[in-house]
Amino acid sequence: MNTKYSYIKQPNLSITAADRTVYAYRELGEKKGIPVIFFTHLSANLDNWNPRVVDGVAEKHWVLAFDNKGIGLSSGTVPDTIEQMARDALTFVHILGFEQIDILALSMGGMVAQELLAIEPKLVRKLILTGTGPRGGEGIKNVTKITNFDMVRAIFTLKDIKTYLFFTRTDNGKQKSKEFLARIKERKEARDKMISIKGYRTQLKAIHKWGLAKPTDLSKIKQPTLVVNGDNDRMVPTLNSYDLAKRIPNSKLIIYKDSGHGGIFQNHDEFVKAVLEFLTK
Repeated sequence: MNTKYSYIKQPNLSITAADRTVYAYRELGEKKGIPVIFFTHLSANLDNWNPRVVDGVAEKHWVLAFDNKGIGLSSGTVPDTIEQMARDALTFVHILGFEQIDILALSMGGMVAQELLAIEPKLVRKLILTGTGPRGGEGIKNVTKITNFDMVRAIFTLKDIKTYLFFTRTDNGKQKSKEFLARIKERKEARDKMISIKGYRTQLKAIHKWGLAKPTDLSKIKQPTLVVNGDNDRMVPTLNSYDLAKRIPNSKLIIYKDSGHGGIFQNHDEFVKAVLEFLTK
């Protein structure tokens, strides 16, 4: 295995901001060109990315994934707004000295990416939004209710909550869920720290506020944008992906059949191929 392109083999790195906040991250691939920054989902740390997705993109690009402020190995307090998460992400990017980036964002990460674009649009060259929706999008205010419901289901069935939140309950979805959960456990050493209950609840509050907030003018997003989701996303309803693609001028939409919120993980081979094609055009 070439460790340069293996996410599970990368060391945990860190960099410190002027306010002494420590940001934890991992990077892989050739360190040249425009880096692809991965923006992660609710409650996630560095170990929650499907290594097949990260490795696949890193075969052709410089890739970095990072822990949001107050999450995992990053220090500080978890922000209670999506906008502040975006400002923290900007701090991370600027400390590393990047003048331009591509973004691959999932779920809450896609919300953070949209706020980042509103603050500093020239920083981003290309945007990939997956399993996410616009500010004030349909059903986003219900994320807390759905997550809490699935948390109870997970406890009573002794399963990981992502079994229910990320995948369909078809035979195919159940099998893909098992495969995904095995992949994110492939890293055995130097694993990241789980989110605290307080941090988790704070992120849920931030998403709830986002779901209730006034919609923004997405026509201002001029970057080429790839919007991806499963056709049965219970967490951030799939119709939000159609809405994003309709309102962002230079966008392309991909919807995977028999897939849920974790459609990019379930269909990782197809997704990586689409990402590489999108980023190199």
